Amino acid sequence: MSHDPNLSVALITGAANGIGQELAHLFAKDKYQLVLVDKDTAGLNKFAEHLRTVHQLEATLVTEDLSHDGAAQRVYDQVKAQGIAVDILVNDAGFGEYGPYLESDVARNRAVIHTNIVALAELTYLFGRDMVSRGKGRILQLASTAAYTPSPNMAVYSATKSFVLSFSEALSNELKDTGVTMTALCPGATDTDFFERAGAEDTRAAHGIMGLADPKDVAKDGYEALMKGEARVISGITNKIQAMLTNITPDGLVAAGMRKVFEEPSK
Repeated sequence: MSHDPNLSVALITGAANGIGQELAHLFAKDKYQLVLVDKDTAGLNKFAEHLRTVHQLEATLVTEDLSHDGAAQRVYDQVKAQGIAVDILVNDAGFGEYGPYLESDVARNRAVIHTNIVALAELTYLFGRDMVSRGKGRILQLASTAAYTPSPNMAVYSATKSFVLSFSEALSNELKDTGVTMTALCPGATDTDFFERAGAEDTRAAHGIMGLADPKDVAKDGYEALMKGEARVISGITNKIQAMLTNITPDGLVAAGMRKVFEEPSK
């Protein structure tokens, strides 16, 4: 997929690792300017040096923890202060918290909600309005196949991804005829640090019941769908089939199945 000559700057959150990094490589390969956002300053700097070496690209770095109040506005203000007009927004940042909800850390789950929902919605609002005013732009939202499944022991995470998918598809319709498109990317279990960060590294899901997806493949699927202006893409044929099946399976049965997925094999 080649560079869109009408668009030149892509902002990616959660860019210090995983799918965010792989998306950054794809944009860099197609000669987009990059604004990379993450709370991991060391990780951002290391990746920026990698981009210089591999793509001869100098990225703009913004260190911000999107789980904090006002984070989206601070990102927007920093970008605007540098005179950068963002043409493509990639809301990749997100994480989960493993364990029964009523036994979990409420502050940690609040941070999940703030990162996965609040910051995503606010960044979409701030940068999306600018795109509409210019009559051009693209937005990629990282949803998940978890959006289709109520998931015991990952209840908050799955609920946030259901929001992202519904929100994105609604806005995709609202944005018709504006010159701006919105795409929701729904990967399944992927070989990133997600499970370790969530504390779910010993679950069946973390070991990939059907195998873990390569983040390069997930990024490629999302990138191509974004450039085509598709409203939604489910990455991987197995995930497409599973999503279809969840639509015709009672939620209670889906939840029971997901509980087994998010249990440790010894249980």
